[in-house]
Amino acid sequence: MSTINSESVLRNSAVANRINRRRLIASAMGATATVLAAPYLVRRARAAGQINLLGWAEEMPQAIIDLFAKKTGIQIKITPFSSNEEQMNKLMATGGEGFDLCQPTVDRAAQFRDLGVLAPIDTNKVPVDRILPAVMDGMKAWHFDGGLYSLPHCWGTEAIGWRSDLTTLEYRTLSYGTLWQDEYVGKMQGKPDTLLLGIGLWFDASGKLPSNRMLDSYKDESTMRKIYEELLAFAVSKKTQVRQFFETSDVVKSGFMENGCVIGQVWDGPCFALKREGKPVRYMAPREGAQSWIDGLSIVANAANSGETYEFLKFLYTPEISGMVAEGSGYNGVMQGVDAFLSEETKKNFAEAYPEDALSKLWNRQEEPAWYGTIRNEYSERFKAA
Repeated sequence: MSTINSESVLRNSAVANRINRRRLIASAMGATATVLAAPYLVRRARAAGQINLLGWAEEMPQAIIDLFAKKTGIQIKITPFSSNEEQMNKLMATGGEGFDLCQPTVDRAAQFRDLGVLAPIDTNKVPVDRILPAVMDGMKAWHFDGGLYSLPHCWGTEAIGWRSDLTTLEYRTLSYGTLWQDEYVGKMQGKPDTLLLGIGLWFDASGKLPSNRMLDSYKDESTMRKIYEELLAFAVSKKTQVRQFFETSDVVKSGFMENGCVIGQVWDGPCFALKREGKPVRYMAPREGAQSWIDGLSIVANAANSGETYEFLKFLYTPEISGMVAEGSGYNGVMQGVDAFLSEETKKNFAEAYPEDALSKLWNRQEEPAWYGTIRNEYSERFKAA
């Protein structure tokens, strides 16, 4: 069988599996509808006026939840998670039951598509035309099965954060390689998987391991393994650099303020939050480019409160509320005109984080092939266990 035909069979098989899963859920619901009608109506009544969000807690500031409740009477209940894997596990465990909205990251489109628990978004009910075109363009992978399955909520980056009272860094020389300098032995924090990516971007830029800015690792499994074996070997040999691995924003903050971390490859949000509190923490893109991402909002297929959910989406997708997201989370808004609702401090922090040509060098997260996540997690676990 030719490669083209093989790929066609795999695609058709995947689509069929998704359709069959959905039909199975629909069939099971239909078969039990009569028996469970009364309990189901009771559950609906209890859920009325509430939206259940499976989300990154720091990305939905309390001020927004309170304002929405004041305007509509609808309450937002957040079930937090610390990784996309945890989010997917929660959705798989319940078939999406109990959640109205979830928050996948842009590069996980293929995984969520195969999960089969999302509903297409009715774009006639949300002002998508007012979303920043460049951000909306980043959601291309979320157009599948004839619909759009995620809208951008906020975007941010992972780059270099540091204690400005304990070390001095500048854009001219800042690199992912800075993390591995001898002066930071036992004083660095990061996520194991993205630390490996950062090493790859550094090695590529320095010519030590050319990989087209790590895009080659997405070609096929053997190419990825060849690249990551070298990255892992270096990371393991320098593991004494690592003070802590993190999974949540709170751990990033405590790493800098309580656990002896001087430098880290970290998210922008927690660094900006600490800086707003007057803490001596700075954040900046390295010369190789900050790793950028978009976190979205997706409607769960089994959402019990779809009417309320669309009211919330209409509320969120305005420049003013997008500005509140940015101010309250430390991440970046997605609406045209959002700048008018940002404080001068937030604008200054953004300019300091991305000086000179930094925005032109962003490394945008790529859509992950089905096999990619498994291998990435394998190398991440090997790094942690070494």
